[in-house]
Amino acid sequence: MNSRLQVCLTLALATVSASLAAQPLPKPEDTPYPGVIELNVDATDLAHHVFWVHESIPVKPGNQVLLFPEWIPGTHSKSYSAVQRLAGLHLSSAGKPIEWKRDTVEMAAFHIDVPPGVTQIEADFQFLSPSAGHNGGQRVVMSQEIMTLGWGNVVLYPAGYAAKGIVVAPSLTIPAGCAFGTALEPAAQSANVTRFKPVSLEELVDSPVLAGKYFKRVDLDTSGAAHVWLDIVADRPTDLEAKPEQIAAHRALVQQAYRLYGSHHYDHYDFLLSLSEQIGGEGLEHHQSSENGVRRNYFTEWDDTWGQRDLLAHEFTHSWNGKFRRPADLYTPNYNVPMQDSLLWMYEGQTEYWGKVLAVRSGLVSAEQMRDIFAENAAAFEVRSGRTWRNLQDTTNEEILGNHEAGSWPSWQRGADYYVESQLFWLDVDTRIREMSHGSRSLDDFARAFFGVNDGSRVVLTYRFEDIVAALNAIEPYDWAGYLRERLDTHAAQAPLDGIARGGWELVYTDVPSLATKQIESELEGADFYYSLGLYVGKEGKLDEVRWDSPAFRAGIAPQMQLVAINGHAYDSHQLRDAVVAAKASTEPIQLIVRDGDAYRVLVLDYHDGLRYPHLVRKGGTSDSLSAIFAARP
Repeated sequence: MNSRLQVCLTLALATVSASLAAQPLPKPEDTPYPGVIELNVDATDLAHHVFWVHESIPVKPGNQVLLFPEWIPGTHSKSYSAVQRLAGLHLSSAGKPIEWKRDTVEMAAFHIDVPPGVTQIEADFQFLSPSAGHNGGQRVVMSQEIMTLGWGNVVLYPAGYAAKGIVVAPSLTIPAGCAFGTALEPAAQSANVTRFKPVSLEELVDSPVLAGKYFKRVDLDTSGAAHVWLDIVADRPTDLEAKPEQIAAHRALVQQAYRLYGSHHYDHYDFLLSLSEQIGGEGLEHHQSSENGVRRNYFTEWDDTWGQRDLLAHEFTHSWNGKFRRPADLYTPNYNVPMQDSLLWMYEGQTEYWGKVLAVRSGLVSAEQMRDIFAENAAAFEVRSGRTWRNLQDTTNEEILGNHEAGSWPSWQRGADYYVESQLFWLDVDTRIREMSHGSRSLDDFARAFFGVNDGSRVVLTYRFEDIVAALNAIEPYDWAGYLRERLDTHAAQAPLDGIARGGWELVYTDVPSLATKQIESELEGADFYYSLGLYVGKEGKLDEVRWDSPAFRAGIAPQMQLVAINGHAYDSHQLRDAVVAAKASTEPIQLIVRDGDAYRVLVLDYHDGLRYPHLVRKGGTSDSLSAIFAARP
């Protein structure tokens, strides 16, 4: 080939590649995709933490775009890192390679030019899942004992179609000797390969698989209209040993949810529960299942793990709030159309409220323990100085902002506060309805009316702000629109604690740590001085958090410093507690030596108010609405 022809060919190829990448992506249409995608995933490469994927995708000749999912429901944000873990992508037809070109704007879109006569292409690639020590802040999903598969990490799908119109026939190979749980229904099984019944891409992405060497399946409700199962995997077989009363509380959770909502929106439901120190903790909702990752001592040290036990109640509630009834701006046609999070104060905030209430009603957590949790949450927002500049509504943008890890100053920056602060104002709504109706109605009535419609249906029913207001007004007429907007949009310094007071309780501080404080310190292996000095001390004296404008802040202390000495003595948590107690009866300040990078500094903490830990105590002369809210429904 002469040089002139070679240059012309090079320019032509460059023009074709550029034109492929420059085309706008097809908008998803609500029309069925022709044919069925076959998706085969090999999850046996535990040593390398790699999923090996093969797809057969029906196509037509001409330009086409394949998408890798980026906006997964329940995560509320774009996954910027998942597509970076896609590797080894090869496309072919009848053994002949087909070139692909990544879109230069949408990095999860791959343009291809399908040759004439080709009706199916083969796609081979790997998903390089995170491994311990090299996870980049992402969750580890593979260990030698456990594997959890989210199908959104292992599928390419055609652009131009809604996910509900794309049919996929999935199969999964898991390590020999493992068992699995999933909401998907098996069609055939041979050795360690399972072929599942074809489902829409929407249902597939919403149906993860949890597999493990040590596996147990427990029935939670097999007598009702829909079976409910608890699928448990663990690092060790002894971690699976649950006592009858522990299982009974999980069964009671299902029944208490039914009594609250008066409906179900699944054909069957699987709680996927991992008990592990090897794979990451998780809480992710799905329509017919949920991913729940806790510490391996969940059952074996039951008395010490109650702080984790509202997780399953929270994720179960999402089957009603978030999956069946979903904010309109979160229900997108496919996984590459951006979501919007404006109603997360309802989606997550009310779910957080009901998750905690149902945990008590079912006996997973005692009323005393939950009051301590409410006290911790109320206290955290009583000193949340960031409320003065950033309103609650703006925190619903937190996930899309990409702030998946807490900032240096969470009390000032705020984070995903729509979870807990919204939980507090939904308590206010509940007690307010009870008060206005003289105890004849409550937020329970709202939950049944709003989420209990279309019993048995899995067809998503969206909602908007106006729908929430209308449903509240149908239960108890009031200016609910004004009430909600005030809670969401203002910059009031005071926390929304009216629900606690109207519920018959009061937030106070004493020098005795609560059950919740002790649990937090045990879990994090730290010492809590957050409401006194304004800091939380982690392992080896590392300052995990410093409260903005607290005594510690004003003394020049910042997060990630290390406490070296207290009043001339080497740091330990008991030494610091003794110093705080002694300073209450003295005018002498507390002297600290801290390490800040390579520098050592002597700082003076002029604090004399003693130890302070939050509690709820009964408020005299009031009815105990909070206990009524916590009471199990017969």
